[in-house]
Amino acid sequence: MTVVVVFSLEQETKDVGKSVEQLSGKLQMQLVEDKLMHSVLNSDKKTIDHAELLEEAANQNVGAFTPDMMYSQMVKNFSIAEKLMGKKLLRLITGYDPNYIKKNLHIPEFKKELREQINKNIREMKDEGLLDYEGGVTEKGRELASLMLIQHLDKFVQKESTGERRSKRVSHYGDIADARPYKKGDRYKDVNVRKTVSKVIKRGRDEITTADLMTNIREGKAAISIIYAIDASSSMKGEKLESSKKAGISLAHKAIDEKNKVGLIVFGSEIVQSIPPTQDFGQILTAMSKIKATRQTDFKKMIQKAIEIFPARSQTKHLVVLTDALPTVGDKPEKETLESASMAKAAGITVSIVGINLDKKGEKLAREMSVIGEGKLSLVKKLDNLGNIVLEDYYAFR
Repeated sequence: MTVVVVFSLEQETKDVGKSVEQLSGKLQMQLVEDKLMHSVLNSDKKTIDHAELLEEAANQNVGAFTPDMMYSQMVKNFSIAEKLMGKKLLRLITGYDPNYIKKNLHIPEFKKELREQINKNIREMKDEGLLDYEGGVTEKGRELASLMLIQHLDKFVQKESTGERRSKRVSHYGDIADARPYKKGDRYKDVNVRKTVSKVIKRGRDEITTADLMTNIREGKAAISIIYAIDASSSMKGEKLESSKKAGISLAHKAIDEKNKVGLIVFGSEIVQSIPPTQDFGQILTAMSKIKATRQTDFKKMIQKAIEIFPARSQTKHLVVLTDALPTVGDKPEKETLESASMAKAAGITVSIVGINLDKKGEKLAREMSVIGEGKLSLVKKLDNLGNIVLEDYYAFR
């Protein structure tokens, strides 16, 4: 028997195109991770500390490093300086624990050492090109700070691929689900040799005919587009914002690695930043590192922006909103928020809320939003759990 296999150039071109696209996404993410590794392995502790300092400055909404002003704030009213800059930033910029600074500010020699240490750190960051002449963070500084965000990825939970949503459509690229008799047009590489031979043996023959061929059926994993929306209002400043960024990075890393797309919305009283769902991990990482706390919170605008930037095609569309407060913008902010959640659901978007230390009123609204959006409500009491909670929400909807 002679079997002739016909290749479809058009189909093979499509296959190669998709493979290239998937490889491109992997390479983008790998390049970012390799860049971090290179930075960490080839930099001394000073450079790494400076990168952490720049990232914490963004979390605390410190836009520029001016040594005289920073020193003056500490000396005149340390409590206010601690509130404005946060304990972590104070420690990183001075090299001293905040409690130690507070106890020794009355000593002239220590005040002199404190000023010199602040000047030294800022001068070094300027020499490294991390700060410009006026103390503003440069592109190089932002890039280095963004790379530090992914150094904690290994701390987040690693789940097995359970509970995956699968589409009923047949795909060339999904997992093998079953086999069926060969049909004209099937790809040669999908022929199931084991089941074909088994079929021939059961029929008591020693030759394979076209009628004996069995083809693998591949079930495609349903495509997912997920948008991570961060409330960047003033109450999120500091540790909350830092943990939210790291949780968002872990989500993007995991989802993009699984060939899904991730978008980002940063919102306060206005939409600060928005990125439609993408497989460009570097773009998400860079945007995440630039997030700073603003003032008020407008959920309505955020949800409307999500509806706008989600892809129109049919697929799983999921919005994860991370917040610590009620909406504060609008004539009737709570009512407008729930109406917007209904609009999102009508557009095929599920909505989950991750609430950080919400009060009773905030928890009630968050619960109503998640019910309307057919998503999950996750209440966070400890920021150490935030990354795991965000990933668990992703696993539930992928």
